[in-house]
Amino acid sequence: MKSLKNRNMIIILISFVLVIMLVADGFFLQKNKENNTDKALEECMDGSCDIPEEDEDGNQIYAISSPVGYHSVEMIKQAKRLDTLNGKKIALVGGSFNANVTHEEIKKCILEKYPSAKVYMFDEVGTGGPFSVGSQSQKTKQFQDKLKDLEIDAVISGNCGCGLCTVKETGSSIAAEYIGIPTVTIGGPTFVDQIHSTGVNRGVLVLRTATYPGAFSSDSKDELVKKTRENLWPEIEKGLLNPITEEEEKIYELAGERPYDEIVYYGTFDEIQEFLEANEWTDGLPVIPPTNNLINEYLKYCAYEAGTEIGMIAPAYRKTYAYTVAANAVMAGVPKEYMPICIAIVKCLGDGEFRRTLSSTHGWTPYAWMNGPLSRQLGIDCAQGMISEENNKKLGRFIDLAMLNIGGYYVKDNRMGTFGYLTPWTFEEDDEACLRVGWKPYHVTKGYNLNNNTITAGSALEWGNSVTPSTNNPEIIMDLMAWDITEKQQNGLGNTNPQVYRTMFITEPVAKDLAVKYKSKESLEDDLIKTARRPLWMRTFAYCWANTGSKQDDKRTIEQEYYYLKNNTDEKAALTDTPEWMKGVVSDDKIMTIATMNKGQTPMLITGDASRNKFQVMPGGGYVTFEIELPDNWNELVTPLGYEPIEKFYLLEN
Repeated sequence: MKSLKNRNMIIILISFVLVIMLVADGFFLQKNKENNTDKALEECMDGSCDIPEEDEDGNQIYAISSPVGYHSVEMIKQAKRLDTLNGKKIALVGGSFNANVTHEEIKKCILEKYPSAKVYMFDEVGTGGPFSVGSQSQKTKQFQDKLKDLEIDAVISGNCGCGLCTVKETGSSIAAEYIGIPTVTIGGPTFVDQIHSTGVNRGVLVLRTATYPGAFSSDSKDELVKKTRENLWPEIEKGLLNPITEEEEKIYELAGERPYDEIVYYGTFDEIQEFLEANEWTDGLPVIPPTNNLINEYLKYCAYEAGTEIGMIAPAYRKTYAYTVAANAVMAGVPKEYMPICIAIVKCLGDGEFRRTLSSTHGWTPYAWMNGPLSRQLGIDCAQGMISEENNKKLGRFIDLAMLNIGGYYVKDNRMGTFGYLTPWTFEEDDEACLRVGWKPYHVTKGYNLNNNTITAGSALEWGNSVTPSTNNPEIIMDLMAWDITEKQQNGLGNTNPQVYRTMFITEPVAKDLAVKYKSKESLEDDLIKTARRPLWMRTFAYCWANTGSKQDDKRTIEQEYYYLKNNTDEKAALTDTPEWMKGVVSDDKIMTIATMNKGQTPMLITGDASRNKFQVMPGGGYVTFEIELPDNWNELVTPLGYEPIEKFYLLEN
């Protein structure tokens, strides 16, 4: 949510500020958006008011509960800022986005004005990495220990110029603040709000920032130096020396926990939409008002009581109840019998391996697929057009709203996709097709029983493009897959990790052809790992010229980068046979290649139009699988809705 500095808008009617703050999350900065309603709710909050059924024009009145989880991280008591920098030990940490230039200039500025200060550079101190409230990583602890050993008095961290980099560099500042060291974090203009939200969501109420005017990586060395002196240094100096004021604390202060089922607002349908949009509790599209009656109706189809805590979900670290999940399910318009799926999706959001990439500027989009009899019973689609099927889309929208209200992801604040994001999608793997082909469904490969109900969440950097093999030869199909895998790298041209996660959609006809040679998904994966190798020179060109990080001004030559990657064990570089798809382009029988796959990082799903011969490769982030829990009286609940008993959808092992 936006800071007061960056939003110059009218406060939602003074009478509503208290109400809104009571239900806001940890980075609820007194939303300054205008709301045209005038119904004060102070008396409704204790249940003493009489909410009308209609307004004076005969429009229905809805009384809604909050879809936002309670921010449950306690704010630390921050140390006093410094009186002077003279005689102080100052650590310049980080390393992203030309920090080698900006940090060196900051060091010069410090010593010019405060000659008795001692400045440590990032190669002397290290970095803390992303900060976790629940359990600090070894990297964070080692960083804090280093700061203590060196008796550091202040930390300056940067540069924040991408979604993941901001979490990482801000993590160093948060780690320092937790042990009583004042900090300033450097960021580009669009990443300053993310710095603040990252701090507040992790217990640091006021995280001082210095804003670099522009894009670090687009400026020349002279421009970097000039802006560091004229813009960054004055803000850094003030940030370390000026006391934290009550006004600053009020901008970011939190409200106490309120009852999860409390009425927060009432109004007509249009007024409800306006209220939710004003507070960024919706994605900008109309929603179904989350009334207490509807929420409780949804909870009947859930294995949990309304007040059961589902988890404390990052990045906002919001305590989320089953009631909160139901409120978002109502708003998204998913059928009420989909509540067990929604609960499982929220559990997925609590897993760091899945959500790690979701703030990135590269625009990872979350999605999920189901396995087991529940998906067949409820009609989750795995056929032609699967992600566009109505109920699949509603579940995708639930993911969007859950990220917003339960996780605390806000576009332009801490969800930083440069060009935005696709809409999340859901679907199912065709378990029956897997058995027909002779392959295990995904959840069975992960140790679940065939008739367990699971949901797996992942993320994708792109939707991909489907490939149509014009052969039934399994080896050639495998070669086509390997070629597509080497093309579908993370971060566009594949400038970061050499081996990445991918999901592969495979239609049943293609899987059937592959199964002639590959009797399991694992055997296909093994051959793909051997075959899907990328020419080292292509990897080098991307690594050298399309790198997302720093040192644009001071870098090795492309030839030096080539030999660096060749000798880097992470790349798994080797002299291999020239890939089939490059013969005729490359004259050599053997070329230097690097590995693009690791074992266990590539789910292969039989899904999609069973009348088409297609496969599709989708690079993305990590995966997490949860079992979907059903209430004991599940069949009794869904039979009146027209569903057959779930046992009718059980499958037998081949």
